[in-house]
Amino acid sequence: MSTTFFTFDLLPVAAAAAGLVALYYAPTGWRRLQLSRAKHPSLAGHSRMAVRLARLMPTQRFDDGRFFNADDAPDTIVATRRASFAALSRTLKSRHARSIAATQAMKPSLPDLQFTSSYRVPPPFSPLVQRELPLGPVMVASDGHWLTDLDGERFIDLAGSYGVNLFGYAFYQRCIAEGARRVEALGPVLGVYHPLVEDNVRRILGHARMDQLSFHMSGTEAVMQAVRLARYHTGRTHLVRFCGAYHGWWDEAQPGPGNPLPAERTYTLRDMHARSLQVLRTRRDIACVLVNPLQALHPNKPAPGDGSLVDSSRRASYDKAAYAAWLRELREVCTERGIALIFDEVFMGFRLGAGGAQAYFGVQADLVTYGKTLGGGLPVGVVCGRAAWMKRYRDERPADICFARGTFNTHPHVMGAMSVFLDALEDPERLRQIDEQETQQDARRERLNAALEAEQLPLRAANMSSVWTLYYTEPSRYNWMLQYYLREQGLALSWVGTGRMIFSLDFSDADFDEVQRRILAAARAMRDGGWWSSPALPSNRAIKRRLLMETLGLRG
Repeated sequence: MSTTFFTFDLLPVAAAAAGLVALYYAPTGWRRLQLSRAKHPSLAGHSRMAVRLARLMPTQRFDDGRFFNADDAPDTIVATRRASFAALSRTLKSRHARSIAATQAMKPSLPDLQFTSSYRVPPPFSPLVQRELPLGPVMVASDGHWLTDLDGERFIDLAGSYGVNLFGYAFYQRCIAEGARRVEALGPVLGVYHPLVEDNVRRILGHARMDQLSFHMSGTEAVMQAVRLARYHTGRTHLVRFCGAYHGWWDEAQPGPGNPLPAERTYTLRDMHARSLQVLRTRRDIACVLVNPLQALHPNKPAPGDGSLVDSSRRASYDKAAYAAWLRELREVCTERGIALIFDEVFMGFRLGAGGAQAYFGVQADLVTYGKTLGGGLPVGVVCGRAAWMKRYRDERPADICFARGTFNTHPHVMGAMSVFLDALEDPERLRQIDEQETQQDARRERLNAALEAEQLPLRAANMSSVWTLYYTEPSRYNWMLQYYLREQGLALSWVGTGRMIFSLDFSDADFDEVQRRILAAARAMRDGGWWSSPALPSNRAIKRRLLMETLGLRG
């Protein structure tokens, strides 16, 4: 047999073998393609690439001259900015001197303060801002929606304790004091159950329309346990989250920059997109889908913060009907495929009503997590679910368990404060306030936007019930400066600045009129200070092109 004949004779066999291999791997390749197409095309949808780029991005720090001229503004505008910045710096430093000093004393020992100070604005601007516009988030008293700092200066609080403050701070002071009295005979004894636990469980499950629950010490911990239960009962490995959604700071729910490890078992898909549904229908490794209802305000966009305001492209809008339809589609697919649908209501929770997002959107989840306001002002996390999802062991295999415990779970004082909060959640007047909140907040947003438009100020508000965000309608590299003018006007914001504002239900129309007056005053100061004048960079695209050049070191 010649070599030529032997080779020629095997060609059909080799071709057939290659075809069989291709057929074998074709489904895998097709699923990978589907997964890739279901990811959001931005870097937020491609976490590994985002991490690689973040590690390569060089440090940029603008000097005094470049700080005020990052958009090649003419000398007259630069001079106006310098004067406005200097006046703002003098005001903040003198008005809040003791609070600033206390903050600076804490900062060397508190990495949280170091981080938030550094990332309150885009990094190139940060050094000068930290030096000349220091903030003093040291408060000594609260009253309703007012805060008082060490210098006796009063602020209208728009931070809402990151979602805790639903009813006003006076209410939570009462929750904690009254809750402590309800459990004072037992005190902080851990590992046992105060009788209030039974009543709290019954009432929470009634609101959630679930069978069982477990208590935890934070929202992040509650979401971790919900995902763990889903994996335990499905035997599958992967979780699905949607682009931009926040589910706590733990590794697998926060892929991308900020997480030192790759989230190997997390798929980040497009929110409100048919291709994501197709991935759920075809893959066999998905244990659960995480949904944060707040994403309805900015689908596929990360939680907004002024530190990322490099231009004016950030937008937000809310369409309840469209998001409800999306959740119904998710529910249908998850039911078909045996995937756990998890509502992460840690942030929004009862802001949408006593039944939470499930009742508000008319979609029942398999598991739901709560936190924030439910603790009556104290730390808490809760997982609620159907009995089949909540069970942590198998009767037929006693060593096959899903372990979860926590020393401070069901802490008596937390249970006491929670009991007072749940009393309020069943009060007809409180329920009326919650039910009217959406209509009231929408009307206030429209009134503020009309006032901003009338004065031709390039600022607008969007909201989902009592959670608001501000966005900008004209290109600028300096939108992040607005948070400091708002501070000057006596409005307290969280470290993400204008990206998220939270109203408690104790704001009357007159109170909101005062907030609107202060927002308008701050916006006028921004305009008059020259921060919204960008003649040399007339579009967001031009600004991003400049940012790229600076990153590549092509422009000083």
